[in-house]
Amino acid sequence: MKACWWQSRAFVAVCLTLSVVPLLWPAIPPLTDLPGHIGRYRILSEAGQGPLAAHFGVRWAVIGNLGVDLIVLALHPVLDVEPAAKLAVMAIPALSMGGMLWLAREAHGRIPPTAAFALPLAYGWAFQLGFVNFCLAQALVFVGLAAWLYLARTRATWMRIVAFAVFAPLVWLCHSFGWAMLGLFAGIVEWRRRIAAGERVLPALLRAGAMVAPMASPVLLMLHGHADALAGDTGDWFDWGAKLQWVIALFRERWKAWDVAGLLVMIALLYTGIRSPRLRISGLLGWPALAGLATFILLPRLFQGGAYVDMRMLAPSLALAILAIAPAAGEDRLAARLAGLATMFFVARIAVTTLAFAQLAEAQARPLRAVPVLPIGGTVLTLVNEPPASRWGNDRLTHIAGLAIARRRIFTNQQWALAGQQLVHPRHPRAAPFDRDPSHIVYPPGMVAGSTDFDVAIRTFDRCSFALVWTIGFPPGRAQATDLSPVWSDGASAVYRVRASRCLSRSPSVR
Repeated sequence: MKACWWQSRAFVAVCLTLSVVPLLWPAIPPLTDLPGHIGRYRILSEAGQGPLAAHFGVRWAVIGNLGVDLIVLALHPVLDVEPAAKLAVMAIPALSMGGMLWLAREAHGRIPPTAAFALPLAYGWAFQLGFVNFCLAQALVFVGLAAWLYLARTRATWMRIVAFAVFAPLVWLCHSFGWAMLGLFAGIVEWRRRIAAGERVLPALLRAGAMVAPMASPVLLMLHGHADALAGDTGDWFDWGAKLQWVIALFRERWKAWDVAGLLVMIALLYTGIRSPRLRISGLLGWPALAGLATFILLPRLFQGGAYVDMRMLAPSLALAILAIAPAAGEDRLAARLAGLATMFFVARIAVTTLAFAQLAEAQARPLRAVPVLPIGGTVLTLVNEPPASRWGNDRLTHIAGLAIARRRIFTNQQWALAGQQLVHPRHPRAAPFDRDPSHIVYPPGMVAGSTDFDVAIRTFDRCSFALVWTIGFPPGRAQATDLSPVWSDGASAVYRVRASRCLSRSPSVR
């Protein structure tokens, strides 16, 4: 049978090309956490050198959160950290969409006309938040599931076991939660594949578990010699309000009406796929999607120090559900209509994302005009005015100070320092509690219990640890203290100098 246009190599090539278009223009992809990650890339690339060695220590270890970090470090001999990070981040949606299309082809025998509906999920909320290591691992999950089905069809069983015994630790190295997702989805896919081949339910389940068991080797790394990888808070179970927020924010980007409309398209397609006799759902992908959605419901928001854990299951599970849908045999006209609608949806989402990213990049550039004012190697207390969660299209300035670390080698209280999840730790103990994330984030009063209060921070921060204060999103003069004098402002942010008389020594307190 002749392949239709949506099953051609040209269509796949166009989709992969369009996948990177939103990221071409901005010098820094405007993802919430990415500036902070870029700051960490600078610290890692210059570990033990220059001004940063006095401000941040690096404890080298093999941890399940190193995906883009390792790519940037590998590229660093030929590219600085900012362009290297941009290249790595651009590869993520392309890899995600390529993996989705390959997986759909392996599950159905050819790419279904509905597949393009799933592609914008590569730009879902986790990507918008800048969870780049997780999103890289998520992309590898799609590729891995496609490879699992391909190897099951073309190679001996032992080759598949060996291949994934090697592949799974690489996914874990990118991000541990992506590795756990791979194990869950691959196990369910194998179970359904065996049932389709005529095996009974329980024996198929046991054999599927045995097939994925060799993928569990990273557990040994997590338990032996890296006990702190299992440290951290776990909680906020069954927070239905938060889970509903994650669903609504599936495509959250810049304009709420547009993004919620995208969610409604997904819901309508799923409903039609379940109800219409003219459509069918592949069990190979439908059952893993159900398992993923159940995991989304059961997981807490916080797990071993990681945040938004439940939310991360939503987009990939929904992508599997969409990819599972295909027209029934003989529905050629319906298939053509669905392919046209899916392609229009994908192109429209990419076009609006491109516009949104251009606006966000411009908004992020404004506070960065303060960076040349900051002395190289200086110590800077950063306070960011974080808008309420209800403000859909915020400017994503939460971790913008990470770019000052990358460009001026400063110490600031923006970097993450979670045991077992980060290699970097601050070397200014006297600065505590204003020595790490999230002490720089100032939420609206009453929004987050125990969060930083702007006036308390200005009154109590250690003058021996910080020579400057950088306020972002606050009007000039908002920092009220007799020993602070403004040195720069642009109307929405300001830099203040701390008069040295309050501290006899500016030498950093290093440990």
